[in-house]
Amino acid sequence: MVFSQASSPTLTIRPATAEDAEPLAVIGLEAWRKGIKPLVPAHIAKEFEVSNPFLPFLKACHAHVLVAQIGNQLAGFGAREHADNRITDLWIAPTFEGQGLATALLRSLEAQITHSHALITVTAQNTRALTLYQHLGYREYHREARYDATLKTTFEKVDMRKVLRGSKISLAQY
Repeated sequence: MVFSQASSPTLTIRPATAEDAEPLAVIGLEAWRKGIKPLVPAHIAKEFEVSNPFLPFLKACHAHVLVAQIGNQLAGFGAREHADNRITDLWIAPTFEGQGLATALLRSLEAQITHSHALITVTAQNTRALTLYQHLGYREYHREARYDATLKTTFEKVDMRKVLRGSKISLAQY
């Protein structure tokens, strides 16, 4: 998908390649530092930054990742790690926030979903992401404290769903 305004560089949403893994891992870490790092203990944050788990994830799952690119500059990525209806990742480089990239990526990921609904989980304290997902039609169906093995921390997680293509589903289907 290509989006453009007369005076703006072109926004392209495209599948990730293996070569994108390293620069996207840097973007993921930059975005994580801004949004999630303040929520984890300092020693865990340091471990995360040193290991940068975005890199092995992107190398292993690049076939399920979409990239947002402005002109020829990578600006963010979104993923459906298991190629199902769960959107597992949405990360935008802080310098590109507020330009509609997260919305474009999310809509592009939704377009790939063949199920009647899309699922996404967000940390409740990540109010910016939570508000965006609500604005784009996602509704909370479950909330609980959940341990994150990667971050070795328990967070309040909000599970959200969005009905796609006019389907009507009940919460019992989850």
